[in-house]
Amino acid sequence: MVVEASIPGLFRTLLIIIGVIVLLRFIGQLIRAKNNMEEERRLNEMQRKAETEREQKFKNFGKTQVINNPSNKIQDVEDVDFEELK
Repeated sequence: MVVEASIPGLFRTLLIIIGVIVLLRFIGQLIRAKNNMEEERRLNEMQRKAETEREQKFKNFGKTQVINNPSNKIQDVEDVDFEELK
């Protein structure tokens, strides 16, 4: 069996190879864009949390809170006397 190369067959093969390369580049760009969108979404969420925390801290800046929760009282308190060292 003798196989001869023909001009149309060569062009068809080259077009298939070029098409596959273009398709792979396009899929790669789509994946990169998806990853960038996810990263941007994550960064925006972190920025939003930081802004909320910042606003909360400014809101409570200089204020004193007294928490009167009997479940948080310390049961075993030990009184300690200190002596000065000479």
